[in-house]
Amino acid sequence: MRTRVKICGLTRPEDVDAVVDAGADAVGFVFYPKSPRYVSPALAASLAARLPPFVTAVGLFVNAEAAVVDATVAEVGLQLLQFHGDEPPAYCTGFSLPFIKAARVRPDMDLLKYATEFSAARGILLDAFVEGYGGGGEVFDWALIPKEIAARAVLSGGLHAANVAAGIRSLRALAAPESAPLGVDISSGVESAKGIKDAALVRAFMAAVEAADATT
Repeated sequence: MRTRVKICGLTRPEDVDAVVDAGADAVGFVFYPKSPRYVSPALAASLAARLPPFVTAVGLFVNAEAAVVDATVAEVGLQLLQFHGDEPPAYCTGFSLPFIKAARVRPDMDLLKYATEFSAARGILLDAFVEGYGGGGEVFDWALIPKEIAARAVLSGGLHAANVAAGIRSLRALAAPESAPLGVDISSGVESAKGIKDAALVRAFMAAVEAADATT
């Protein structure tokens, strides 16, 4: 089983190239204007044009108007949507593309109920609960993940090369051996500054994921 890797918050051509060269499965473009990693659809389109076949372009949105999502999909050529806000299930299924839904994990959250409500999602992205939207580079308590959703989980929140193997092992211990490949999503853990990726950190993260896969 191979862990799929998405690296999010790409803003520069050289970072897209570095992430692709390192072997990432997907890259994420942030279309939330309040984020320091925000990119315009025009810039994202130029960045997405650098992607080779079989590397997925993912668009991250937070409570965006449906018309904005549709227009961005058309301009950029996105292949997967990622919703990080308070979007209801009916909204998420109203587009032409598959989606993943972020869950801001906290102790009093019923993740089983949440995952059931978003049963149409290709995956449930598990991130830390912080003020505002996004995980803020914080790690949440992985013990809060129910085994029933482990096979659908995309682990996020404060990941970096030194802890991603532990996160993968934690999910693998919960998921059935025949379950779909798990995924991890990282942004700040491979950055030298917000929105600026560090190629060496990207390579170290990918190597850590590969090593974890080889030993689990």
